Amino acid sequence: MVFGGVVPYIPQYRDIRRTQNAEGFSTYVCLVLLVANILRILFWFGRRFESPLLWQSIIMIITMLLMLKLCTEIRVSNELNVKRRSFADFDLNYFWHWSKFTDYVQCVLTFTGVTGYITYLWLDSSLFVETLGFLAVFTEAMLGVPQLYRNYQNRSTEGMSIKMVLMWTSGDTFKTVYFILNQAPFQFSICGLLQVFVDIAILLQVYLYSHYPQKPVSHTAHPASTKAL
Repeated sequence: MVFGGVVPYIPQYRDIRRTQNAEGFSTYVCLVLLVANILRILFWFGRRFESPLLWQSIIMIITMLLMLKLCTEIRVSNELNVKRRSFADFDLNYFWHWSKFTDYVQCVLTFTGVTGYITYLWLDSSLFVETLGFLAVFTEAMLGVPQLYRNYQNRSTEGMSIKMVLMWTSGDTFKTVYFILNQAPFQFSICGLLQVFVDIAILLQVYLYSHYPQKPVSHTAHPASTKAL
């Protein structure tokens, strides 16, 4: 349970390093997991759950930061004569498409500080704590959506590690069964099932686009839309 969640990203990380190309992987996956696991850790302060799930969140945050570091370095090295963007610009058009890894760290620390302070103020409210838990697992359940959308835009799954998605599916299935059998908070079980459905949808894309090649969806060539995902 502690390390199983990060295993799917090992083949994707190795593929990106080997090809020096991160275009097939959506860094919004990292954003989703960072937000979800930070919220899950804050939820733990209001309603204690099993320690393996807490350590799983800590390990996942570290892993996503490593993925972001690699993707950012490779993307920036491949972009020539492109204006550098930073978190301090506060430009929503380039949100999560910054030029330095430190900008992502600043964003994560800012989010953690703000949500941590709000949680501290409302920790005695059971409604707030339960809502926080739901947001944590629901955000994680949306993990595969950025990749699903990216595949839809490209009409292809090229550059995406199929091993990663297969591990997502098996891991999420195991995790959901674990939640149910160990009577984890109900939010965990419901959103775990949703996560499995999204994984299956991505696997269907792999089959569809490999057997029935299609043209990419046409969209305006704006930096935020063509490079953000």
